[in-house]
Amino acid sequence: MKRKDSIRIKNKRANFEYFLIERLTAGIVLTGTEIKSIREGKASLADSYCAFIGNELFVKGMHIAEYTYGTYNNHDPKRDRKLLLTTRELKKLHTKVKEKGLTIVPVVLFINEKGLAKLEIALAQGKHYFDKRESLKEKDSKRELERLRNY
Repeated sequence: MKRKDSIRIKNKRANFEYFLIERLTAGIVLTGTEIKSIREGKASLADSYCAFIGNELFVKGMHIAEYTYGTYNNHDPKRDRKLLLTTRELKKLHTKVKEKGLTIVPVVLFINEKGLAKLEIALAQGKHYFDKRESLKEKDSKRELERLRNY
């Protein structure tokens, strides 16, 4: 059986598409079949983002596969899920997103030591094309250095 803390589902596109400015950890409101699917590692953060609806923050586009033994109680894989943050954190994020043209992206979905699903989100600013090229150059140079060290 897998350890509870071994589940770490990453959004690999987030580092490539955005400059991650500030990170926060938020809880997620899930149903029973959703948490079981996450514990099996069947979730994806690709193409997901966070948005405010009223004064609450929701993650949209996060895919959690249907639980295989979930019969008629199964969940909708792409439904919006509420994030749990303090009121102070929500107000801070809301003002920054409104005024500076920043966005909130999910970075890592994990299960903490208590067995609860948590989502690490980041306040992010979009990269331009030339910034993305620079990221690719850095990645290639790091890979080349690792290759040279292994010889």
